[in-house]
Amino acid sequence: MNGNYLNINMTQTRISLPAPAKLNLFLHINGRREDGYHELQTLFQFIDRSDSLHFTTIPEDVIEISPAIRGVNQHDNLIYKAAMLLRPYKKVTTGVAINIEKILPMGGGLGGGSSDAATTLVALNDLWHCQQSIKQLMKLGLTLGADVPVFIKGHSAWAEGIGEILTPANPAEDWYIVLTPDCHVDTGEIFSHQRLTRDTPKMKIAPALEGDVKNYHNDFENIVSELYPAVKFAIDELNKHGRSRLTGTGACVFAAFDSKEEAESAFSKLPKSVKGFISKGLNSSPLFC
Repeated sequence: MNGNYLNINMTQTRISLPAPAKLNLFLHINGRREDGYHELQTLFQFIDRSDSLHFTTIPEDVIEISPAIRGVNQHDNLIYKAAMLLRPYKKVTTGVAINIEKILPMGGGLGGGSSDAATTLVALNDLWHCQQSIKQLMKLGLTLGADVPVFIKGHSAWAEGIGEILTPANPAEDWYIVLTPDCHVDTGEIFSHQRLTRDTPKMKIAPALEGDVKNYHNDFENIVSELYPAVKFAIDELNKHGRSRLTGTGACVFAAFDSKEEAESAFSKLPKSVKGFISKGLNSSPLFC
């Protein structure tokens, strides 16, 4: 997006937008701040797999979300929270009905909830004529989660701080096998684990901007593999065909390949019990394409 708004005319009442997944090509924890947040370095890249969100303005000044997400109260839904953040800025009297086509796994490390929130902020900023800049939307999004801003910015990025300090990057747009173990990783449990590595030395930005992350790693991987056997199994199986890495705090794991054909060949050799998909790396978010 890089400062541009969506091309929505002033009378449009319904739009449909993707909420793409992301991968953390590496994730290092460099320390813990006094406020309890962790300092980190990571490289975000989008992939061509997305939830789909459909927004329709309605006469009543309410926020309706369907279908309900099992186990998630509407007021705890990041989509609802994003809409509520923008509500004070809207210049219209209408509300919104939001329909979700959810395909990204929850608790998978693909950023599905954060991406849904970012897409909601971008969509309602236009539908409700809120007139917030990209920087303002990113600031609002940061209150919902550290990786929401990168989805609003819309370009692959090196991230520091708690994930909010972004520098545009252009890693190789590889093909990926992404495996989706059947478990939900508790992010809070992982971040608070006493044996989590929190002192990885800070890396220089230049190699990551050039896409050289082969020697980097994910500091959460050992703990998550220990606590979630399904994740360890996925990592071990994928390692037979490429270099497997955890994304975010998991549960999803991925490996990069130079071509779609190589990825498909490796995927066909995985056990049938292993679930996942093949996806293309993207440095520009499909939300703004």
